[in-house]
Amino acid sequence: MHLKRQKVPKNWPIKRKGTAYVVRPNSNISNGIPILVALRDMLKLAQNRKEVKKVIHEKNILLNGSLIKNEKNSILLFDILTIVPSNENYRLSLSEKGKFQIEKINAGEETHKVAKVINKKILKGKKTQLNLSDGKNFLSDIKCNVNDSVLINLNKKKIEKCLPLKEKGDVLVFAGKHAGKKANINKIDQVRKMAELSFEDTKINVLIKQLLIIK
Repeated sequence: MHLKRQKVPKNWPIKRKGTAYVVRPNSNISNGIPILVALRDMLKLAQNRKEVKKVIHEKNILLNGSLIKNEKNSILLFDILTIVPSNENYRLSLSEKGKFQIEKINAGEETHKVAKVINKKILKGKKTQLNLSDGKNFLSDIKCNVNDSVLINLNKKKIEKCLPLKEKGDVLVFAGKHAGKKANINKIDQVRKMAELSFEDTKINVLIKQLLIIK
């Protein structure tokens, strides 16, 4: 299955004119981009789908430290893409205009990523399971609430610490009309589920569900 080019999400950084169809990701169509688009269209590491499939088959591409097996797999916000032969690491982020972009990161940064807590469950034995925005679930003793963020150690495959939703916290707006903006929290209104943010000497109100705590 493919997507019509005119129907791709607005946050995909691809031209609206060109071939009629683009690859459809296996999952998370609005929250990420296919590996094929990342390698071919954004990083320019391949000219076509055949070349992308070849580098994947040769085990040259890692996603969050694990081998990629399909060019349709999605790379999500703050995921880490590693090019094995050159030992270069990249992070998927958002531009100020709210479009996905890939930024090169320094050695050592590839071992961690941030994700939002979107659900929380208490399991048998009073163990706490945190369900994250990237689809991953973790059992953790670290105290953390829905709408907080967590810092994940990708090597140890565990949550290292909680980044709480609180006043003065730094956030990235990842959805809505303000997507891509990085700001500081002034006030939190839990009743309206809104936060007032400071952004370039102006104040904006954003739904808490559209915020990702980054530090």
